[in-house]
Amino acid sequence: MSKTILITGASSGIGKATVNLFQSKGWNVIATMRKPEADTELNTLPHVLLTRLDVLDLQSIHNAVAEGIRKFGRIDAILNNAGYGAFGTIESFSREKIVRQFDTNVIGLLDVTKALLPHFRQNKGGVIINISSIGGKMTFPLGALYHGTKFAVEGISEALSYEVAEFNGKVKIIEPGAIATDFAGRSLDFSHDETHTEYQRIVGNVLTGMPAFFANASPAGVVAEVIYTAATDGSNRLRYTAGEDAKAILAGRRQADDESFIQGIKTQFGL
Repeated sequence: MSKTILITGASSGIGKATVNLFQSKGWNVIATMRKPEADTELNTLPHVLLTRLDVLDLQSIHNAVAEGIRKFGRIDAILNNAGYGAFGTIESFSREKIVRQFDTNVIGLLDVTKALLPHFRQNKGGVIINISSIGGKMTFPLGALYHGTKFAVEGISEALSYEVAEFNGKVKIIEPGAIATDFAGRSLDFSHDETHTEYQRIVGNVLTGMPAFFANASPAGVVAEVIYTAATDGSNRLRYTAGEDAKAILAGRRQADDESFIQGIKTQFGL
């Protein structure tokens, strides 16, 4: 019997690549996004249920889960992929934007996971795959909000793994590096207040230096392959790095002390 995965944020990038890969491997896929009516590709694929799920809308989460179970009988895995990056100086963000960043990347992930946990408990198993980032292990300047959410995803995922192990469930953390998606466009919320003159240098340098980080970006398909491995390898492995740049940066982070690593980042951005 075919297995079923529910994927959030399936309209583009990693989410869309993962829908295509799992579908091609014979899985049923519940492909969810905020505006399914805008999709022109995924809804043509067999064994794909395209439905609305906005991680900020609890009712839409429960509706999508119920619809997926009705259509395919059970759900075996979830990919918490919906998210975006809020970058900029803390002072320049409205409280509303700060809350939205954590609601989307952290509370939304918890709400989707919580909606599936009773089903996984009943089935005595299930795989929860959470998209973190190398930014869940190290930080770039101006990323306090984004990195705050990804550090949270790392802690939530690791602690949750103890709970779900009680009914044979698994948690997997995916840590991509730079990915050639629209993260730097549609998925980036950049905030800056030009009246804060003290921050002009760091903002200018980060905006100038960031494109170099994306120069060796991996295609979204590379991350999808790692997600597929995590979903199917049957192991208790918790973390999976995706992309050669991610492997190199995280290896460097493990070997360096805080001062050395941070100095390296400063040098990279001319700070």
